[in-house]
Amino acid sequence: MKKIAIGYCLLAIGLCACSGKKATSQDGDVATNDSIVTIDVKYATGFTVRDSAGIRLVDVGKHDHFALVHADDVEVPNGYTKVRVPIKNTICMTALQLSNFTVLDAHDVVKGITGTKNLFNKDILQRVKDGWIVKIGMEGEFDTELVLAANPDVIFISPSKRGGYDAIKETGITLVPHLGYKELDPLGQAEWVKFVGMFIGKEREANDVFDGIEQRYNDLKEKCQKLTANSQKPTVTSGEMHYGTWHAVGGKNYLAQIFRDAGADYVINDDETSGENLEFEKMYALSANADYWRILNSFNGEFSYDALKASEPRNELFKAFKERKVIYCNMKQQSYYEITPVQPDVLLKDFVAIFHPELVEPDYTPKYYRLLK
Repeated sequence: MKKIAIGYCLLAIGLCACSGKKATSQDGDVATNDSIVTIDVKYATGFTVRDSAGIRLVDVGKHDHFALVHADDVEVPNGYTKVRVPIKNTICMTALQLSNFTVLDAHDVVKGITGTKNLFNKDILQRVKDGWIVKIGMEGEFDTELVLAANPDVIFISPSKRGGYDAIKETGITLVPHLGYKELDPLGQAEWVKFVGMFIGKEREANDVFDGIEQRYNDLKEKCQKLTANSQKPTVTSGEMHYGTWHAVGGKNYLAQIFRDAGADYVINDDETSGENLEFEKMYALSANADYWRILNSFNGEFSYDALKASEPRNELFKAFKERKVIYCNMKQQSYYEITPVQPDVLLKDFVAIFHPELVEPDYTPKYYRLLK
């Protein structure tokens, strides 16, 4: 657990709620709650925070370092990129990033996104329609003119093998890596809401949002652990064949962790990766007798067992297929990637409702995953 007291001077102190209590910063300075926001990074591994002389220092991964300040004339340590906060305009490159702004009620800050495919949020769609948010194109094909038109203070990027940020770098706009997608703990991924909160001046709101997520998640996780402590856990597999290979969720993937926290055993529990592509025969050897089979895809119309068999005739050989225990979510009908990064507690509850229905309310309606009919 990394507990970090973050101190910084607000330009408008009068806007802060004051309790009169005192707190000590990491450097030993005593400050009132008027000038300090506590950031408790418990699960995320991709960013760290510390304060030094009233400047908030944020390290992202091993190579990116940002000094968040409230005045332009503040000197920052060598190796740190100065960012004046709160930022007013930004561009989001992924749905994961956008989910942070949605849950913080901060769509006003978002001035650009890559596209609207599989996007359900009515507010974002209306802002795109009205021209308040521009679509800058996908990685490797960004429209630099539209990027500049969005006038972003910083751009949150998601470094990947596709890249395509060279043209944007030439604009001189500060690029801020958002590494939430690398987190292997569901709560670690959700905790990146605090990262965004620091840039947009909503640290307290981010803390409150995450505290609720954490409480709900861990309360249900504890119930599952108590229930399954002395009983046989159901087994579950995940994925399906696409273009001749099966992209399997690895044993270290955040989804595998949700399965475990929901009181089930994932068939690749011992795998050391977050994901890999396997041939059908290998996956069948691992999954043939799994009690449940989780599938997430984009299907036009209503997905069914007939459709699953039509996509790969051998699918009917799985125990979960025969016993009608396929767990399914259709991304064409659900805002899955758009918001679930900050709803691991909801995903957990959906799975618990299937694996151990006695632990949820009798009238619980799943949000994303349910047994396929």
